[in-house]
Amino acid sequence: MTEMLWTSGELEQATRGTLHGPAFEVADLVIDSRKVTPGCLFVALPGERVDGHDYVRSALEAGAAAALVSRIPAGLGANAPLLQVRDVLAGLHDIAVAARQRSNATVLAVTGSVGKTGTKDSLAAALTPFGTVHASAGNLNNHIGAPLSLARLPQDTKYAVFELGMNHLGEISELTRLVRPHLTVITNVEETHIGHFRDVEQIAEAKSEIFEGLEKDRGLAVLNRDNAHFYFCAERAEAAGAKIVSFGRSEDADVRLIGAECGPSGSNIVVRVDDRQLVYRIDGIGLHWAFNSVGVLACVHALGLDLQTAARAMREISAKAGRGRQEEILLGEAGLLLIDESYNASPASVTAALEVLAMTKPKGTGRRVAVLGDMLELGDRSEFLHLNLLAKVCGAADLVFTVGPMMGRMARNLPPVLLGGHGNSAEDVAAMVADQVEEGDVVLVKGSLGTGMAPIVTAIRALPKTRQTMPRNAAYGG
Repeated sequence: MTEMLWTSGELEQATRGTLHGPAFEVADLVIDSRKVTPGCLFVALPGERVDGHDYVRSALEAGAAAALVSRIPAGLGANAPLLQVRDVLAGLHDIAVAARQRSNATVLAVTGSVGKTGTKDSLAAALTPFGTVHASAGNLNNHIGAPLSLARLPQDTKYAVFELGMNHLGEISELTRLVRPHLTVITNVEETHIGHFRDVEQIAEAKSEIFEGLEKDRGLAVLNRDNAHFYFCAERAEAAGAKIVSFGRSEDADVRLIGAECGPSGSNIVVRVDDRQLVYRIDGIGLHWAFNSVGVLACVHALGLDLQTAARAMREISAKAGRGRQEEILLGEAGLLLIDESYNASPASVTAALEVLAMTKPKGTGRRVAVLGDMLELGDRSEFLHLNLLAKVCGAADLVFTVGPMMGRMARNLPPVLLGGHGNSAEDVAAMVADQVEEGDVVLVKGSLGTGMAPIVTAIRALPKTRQTMPRNAAYGG
C-alpha cells in the first residue's frame, strides 16, 4: 500500500456519512472496479448502464480498503468496510472540497478547445523540479473526473494541476469553483463542440468561466495571445481580478515563440521572455506541441520559476495512446508507423494531425495514409467544417480512408486516386485499411470518440500476425 491519503474518520467528517465495519485508511480513490488497487476507496457511482453498487463485493475482494455507497449492497458480510452517504457523487464532491480546504498547494487549472491534456501533462512535468506535483490522470476533466482528481490530492503536494473540460455553458463554472485555482490557462478557443453553442464567442464565454474560481488574492490568467478571442478572455480575466500573462507568436506576447523547428523526432524551440532568449527541445512531435510548450513556460514565468529548469523537465513529454502516439508496427523489413489519434477529433486537432502526417517521411516506397472519422458535436457547421479539410487532406496524404457520413461527403470530393475506401463504421473500414496498407507506410488514424476508431487501430496493430496467417486481399476474396 502506498502513502495514506485519507482515514475513515476524515472521510466520515467530510461527507457527513455513516461508517460500517472497521476503521480503514485509503491510498487512492477509484470509480472503476477493474482498476481497483490494494488500499483504495471504491466509489460506487450509479450510472445509466451499470451501478457501481453491483461491483462493491468484487472491489473489496480485489483489495479495496472500503467502498463509498448510498445503500448497502446485497451479499456483503456484516463487517464489510463501507462509508454510506445519501448520494455517492455528492459524497465524492464533498471529499474533493475537503481535499482543497486542507491543501496549501499552488493550484493550476487548464482548459481550452484543444491541447488541454498535453498541456496539463507538460505543465506537471515542468513543475516537478520545484516540488511535489499532483495532476489529473488522463483526461479526468468533467463533473466526475475533476472531483475525483481533486479528492486524490495528497495533503503535502506543492503544485496541483487540473484539467477542466466542457461541452455546454456552465460546466466549467462549477468545476473551477470546486478546484479554486491560483493560476488558470486557456490554451485556445476553437470550434470544438460548436454544435452545443450559438457561435465561437459563446465557446469563449464558456471557457472564460474558469476565472470564476480564481483565488482572489493572487489570481493569474495565462492566455493565448494569437487566438482570435484573446481580448474577450482577457476582459473576463481582468474582471475577475486576474493578472494576465500571454504567450504566442505575437510581438505583444509576454512569452513569445520566436521559432520552432519541428521534425519526426521532436522540436527545437526558441522563445523570448523580456530581454532573454531561451532555446530548448521537446520530444512532442508537431507545431502544436511546440506551441503548447510555450504556454507551459508562460505559466512557469507567471509563477516566477526558472524557465530553463522547467524546459529541461518537460522535454520527454510526448503524445499518449489515442492522442498522437507514434508506434512502430513490425511489418516486413521496413515496418509501418502508426500515428494513433483515435481518441477524439475537432477541426483544429485534425489539422494539427495532418500537419504531423505531412512532415513524417515514409520508408522506402511507403505512403502517407490518413484514416479519418467524423468529427462530432459540430451542429450546423458540420458539413462545412468537414469539407474545409479537403485541401489539407490532399496536401498531407497519398491514400485516404474515411468513416462516417460527414467524412464521406468530404471523401466524395477527393481525387479518386487518393480514396482507399469509405464505410459508415470503423468496423467496416478496418478490414479495408488492414488489406491495403504496406510496409513503409505512415498511417494516421483520427476521429471523434463517438465515431469509435479503435477497431482500426486494433487491426493495424494485428497486421504482423494477420499477414502471416491470411492471404493477401483475402478480406475481399481476391
